[in-house]
Amino acid sequence: MPPSVMSTSNSADVLRSPAAVSAIGLRKSYGDRTVLDGIDLRVPAGSVFALLGPNGAGKTTAVKILSTLVSADDGQAQVAGHNLATDPQAARAAIGVTGQFSAVDGLITGEENMLLMADLHRLPKAEGRRVAAELLERFDLTDAAKKPASAYSGGMKRRLDIAMTLVGDPRIIFLDEPTTGLDPRSRHTMWGIIRELVTGGVTVFLTTQYLEEADQLADRIAVLNNGRIAAEGTADELKRLVPGGHVRLRFTDPTSYRNAAATLTDAAPDDEALTLQLPSDGSQRDLRTILDRLDTAGIDADELTVHTPDLDDVFFALTGPATAPTQPKEEVR
Repeated sequence: MPPSVMSTSNSADVLRSPAAVSAIGLRKSYGDRTVLDGIDLRVPAGSVFALLGPNGAGKTTAVKILSTLVSADDGQAQVAGHNLATDPQAARAAIGVTGQFSAVDGLITGEENMLLMADLHRLPKAEGRRVAAELLERFDLTDAAKKPASAYSGGMKRRLDIAMTLVGDPRIIFLDEPTTGLDPRSRHTMWGIIRELVTGGVTVFLTTQYLEEADQLADRIAVLNNGRIAAEGTADELKRLVPGGHVRLRFTDPTSYRNAAATLTDAAPDDEALTLQLPSDGSQRDLRTILDRLDTAGIDADELTVHTPDLDDVFFALTGPATAPTQPKEEVR
């Protein structure tokens, strides 16, 4: 089994849900290059599962296998209760896939893209038009429905892409890096769409390189590196795997700084910046202890900041800084 961390009560509830997607020992190689080296996955129904990893880690290959686009060399997988090796057609009927690159045809209108998808799902004409109209309205694309999709913005194309995926009413959706290249506003809009899908009972299997995206959306996260699952758990559980939490105290008065350094002997001093750094888990109890020590000594710090490990720290610790994603972190308010 892949490395994981102890579940909290909330994550335990998720894990008790039936598995929408499960895999044991999945392996895939291309020539002499091993892309997936025996990975195990379990995605509870009605949840968001995020698969993180640097470029080339095997995220897209995992999605292609689980969505029946390619076959695994070894291992077993079930999607929506169907064995991919023996009943791939039944699995396909239960899933929708939105890949890294848009499936939207820019030469036809948004409405025509939707109706084409309805035809592919063999919906009756009237039913296809009804479903297309409902989804275009749901994704705020009604006003642009008659325009060529080539005129859509990146965010509009991505919304149309997911709307097309929902024409067949899938229970499980694979989203392979759905927000790559989108501006922050469009990305946040996409997050809202994903949350809405899950509220409606859909299971979302998400791959992403935006770590704040996984932190915001995912019930559980797995980090894939060199074809193997390096760790799995909730965002909070993964953050607890990484040491390095600390409190930083800054002083403007050199005398106060020296007195604080003499009082807090376990702190790492920076004489030039007049700062002290103490190991801390960031808990209220830990902070109170530090402040009580300063109060007892009659010392006031001019600034106190708390750093707790985030998913960036987890990612770097598990995959190494050389393979870390290059997208800038976005502060989520």
